Amino acid sequence: MDSHECGPRMPPPRGGLSAAVTAYLRGSGPLPQPAEAGAADPYGDDAHLALYLCYELHYRGFAGVAPESEWDPDLLRVRAALERRFLSALRADTPGHDSLDEALGALLVEPAEGDGVTHFLCAEGELWQLREYAAQRSLYHLKEADPHAWVLPRLWGRAKAGMAAVEFDEFGGGRAERVHARLFAALMADLGLDTAYGRYVDAAHAEMLAVVNLMSLFGLHRELRGALVGHFAEVEITSSPGSRRLAEAMRRTRAGPAAEFFYDEHVEADAVHEQVVRHEVIGGLLAEEPELAADVTFGIDATEYLEDRLARRLLADWRAGRSSLRRPLTEEMSHTS
Repeated sequence: MDSHECGPRMPPPRGGLSAAVTAYLRGSGPLPQPAEAGAADPYGDDAHLALYLCYELHYRGFAGVAPESEWDPDLLRVRAALERRFLSALRADTPGHDSLDEALGALLVEPAEGDGVTHFLCAEGELWQLREYAAQRSLYHLKEADPHAWVLPRLWGRAKAGMAAVEFDEFGGGRAERVHARLFAALMADLGLDTAYGRYVDAAHAEMLAVVNLMSLFGLHRELRGALVGHFAEVEITSSPGSRRLAEAMRRTRAGPAAEFFYDEHVEADAVHEQVVRHEVIGGLLAEEPELAADVTFGIDATEYLEDRLARRLLADWRAGRSSLRRPLTEEMSHTS
């Protein structure tokens, strides 16, 4: 098969920026000017789809798009303008903790009466809401741990060893059938969803795209390695309790054995990962580069900020009895590959 035909199809554009990037990647139009990209809504659908299109060239690319587009200098200039806009907004809008110890301590505290997405799904979520949740999360979970792998050559000593150990688990511990992305695909199949990579990008709102784009933003820039470690810490430390609630939601709705197993696996694995990330990855990084403590804190805070925005969107829609997706899951969208 021609390598240009590999990869998912590009999703439809959501505005002028994403339309121009799409046309350029197809060889049928000019790119927007970096100044236009730098003036976009930093949390909007158009900017985040354009940024997602740029980032996906570093993962599996798109059908019909030449592989060398990954390092196209003109496209990189537009991407850089989008990144600066997004990062500046995050630094201005993210409520920050006073110290890394404070940020990490807050992650370890489970609220007595949780009102987050996993609490909602555990207590009262219906199967259609679990399907929507899985469809949106597939944008990350079908490439789970990939953005974090970029930090490995930027670490050394304890931090590198700890990060490599956690990533090894995420990638199945050497067993292809246990790779977490494959386990999530099995969860999607239980829920009657299409397991194709990138299938539900068009269904996801900007809030979900921003969550996924943050990982790529941090991962692709060496200067943001501390922020990526902070992001990874937030994900791993908070994962085990949330996964326990989601496993219970899958059991209560009889979603299927693979759906239950994915989250049961994360309850156990991420409880171990939390300790490694805190003591070895963060501890090792700051032993070598103590000046990165503020960046690690920012990574934690920015991740929480974007996850909170996504949670508010999902819960507002579900509590109003409406779909949380741009395009509700129809039979056509939800066939199993």
